[in-house]
Amino acid sequence: MAKLFLNTWIFEDAVKQGRTQAELVAQVKDLGADGIEVRREYFHDLATELTAVREAATAADLAVALSIPDELFVNGAVNEKLPQYIAEIQTLGAVKAKFNLGDYANFTGDLATAFKDWPADITINIENDQTALSGHLEPIHAFLQDAKSAGVEIGYVYDLGNWAFTKGDAVKSAELLAPYTDYVHFKNAADTDNGLIVTTDLSEGLFDWEAIYKLFDKTVDVALEFPMATNEQIAAQVTMLRHAMEAR
Repeated sequence: MAKLFLNTWIFEDAVKQGRTQAELVAQVKDLGADGIEVRREYFHDLATELTAVREAATAADLAVALSIPDELFVNGAVNEKLPQYIAEIQTLGAVKAKFNLGDYANFTGDLATAFKDWPADITINIENDQTALSGHLEPIHAFLQDAKSAGVEIGYVYDLGNWAFTKGDAVKSAELLAPYTDYVHFKNAADTDNGLIVTTDLSEGLFDWEAIYKLFDKTVDVALEFPMATNEQIAAQVTMLRHAMEAR
């Protein structure tokens, strides 16, 4: 059954005021989510906070995902920090982790060999971000095809809002990448006088999120990922997304 995660970017103000991600776990549970997606850049002390999140999430019966703001490929090679990240993911007890693709175009190695040590119980995903390198359909699709051909189980996080920032076709991308998609990040975007912004309501913005959601398998996990100011607002967005999930 698909799970609904809350990404801790939602609680950006609280994090800025000093709350740890472990301290957000109970709030995420109370808001009706099935999981919490923590952001590596929000940790101040990995040695203690990874374990604290794992223990809190276990007690709350929440799944954990980790967002890592780094690239899977750097200068045409697999990121040398990958073993470190694997250890962190295991300490956290995360079921999945997300990277940006990076410089896969210049990779000349063997994918099966490069990822042979990745633990089978952790789902590794790449996401479309807002950069020229990792935010466009063609290189992401090419990599996922190559990984599948090599027997490497790497999935994809479809980030709806990011397509606005890279001028991508959100519908075409969903159609092509749906077979590889493990997880959908829901946020919307709007054009303003000051440029593109991420909206504070999923139903407001450039994209028909419900129509796009239907392009993916109903077993795909989902997450809300945009800052919100109040529990009431978050709860309303959770309810809206949950209804869409249950209607599948």
